[in-house]
Amino acid sequence: MIRLLLADDQALVRGALAALLNLEPDLAVVAEVGSGDTVLDAVREHRPDVALLDVEMPGMDGISATAAVRKACPGTRVLIVTTFGRPGFLRRAMQAGAAGFVVKDTPAAQLADAVRRVHAGLRVVDPALATDSLVAGESPLTVRETEVLQAARDGSSVATIAKRLFLSEGTVRNHLSSAIGKTQAGNRAEAVLVADRNGWL
Repeated sequence: MIRLLLADDQALVRGALAALLNLEPDLAVVAEVGSGDTVLDAVREHRPDVALLDVEMPGMDGISATAAVRKACPGTRVLIVTTFGRPGFLRRAMQAGAAGFVVKDTPAAQLADAVRRVHAGLRVVDPALATDSLVAGESPLTVRETEVLQAARDGSSVATIAKRLFLSEGTVRNHLSSAIGKTQAGNRAEAVLVADRNGWL
């Protein structure tokens, strides 16, 4: 029996996934959590063979949770199951130690097969997403440019971003300008959209 943990902040989605996976004779969902912050504790408590994690969750995101699980409990393999099939998410998830990456509209039989293959030590990646990831390439943004764009997501002023990140306003302007250039955007709001769409934030 392959023991599974599900992490998704949408209870309805989590419940549906659990019901589908529990129909398989060799799969058993042993734990369900609704936020990234609770993933590691649940993995430590239930020792699942495979953790199925969403990317965007409250608290810790699924990619950060993947890295934490792989470091603390290397016996648990991670399969990212997400609505957001963005190339940057795929690249970052694999770098964090995920063994697989599929989107939520994957048919139930294929999802169960992906779980089995990940459990067997194989890598499983949605083929279309793998192609998109190769085409999109690595994020052109530096770590600091990424932080500044993340802080600009809510429309905050340069002064507010500077205070939040403990930077000078001039430095924030320079990072925003550079990020706008690298994303080929017309302004910072557009730069945020481009970076978000590519999974760079």
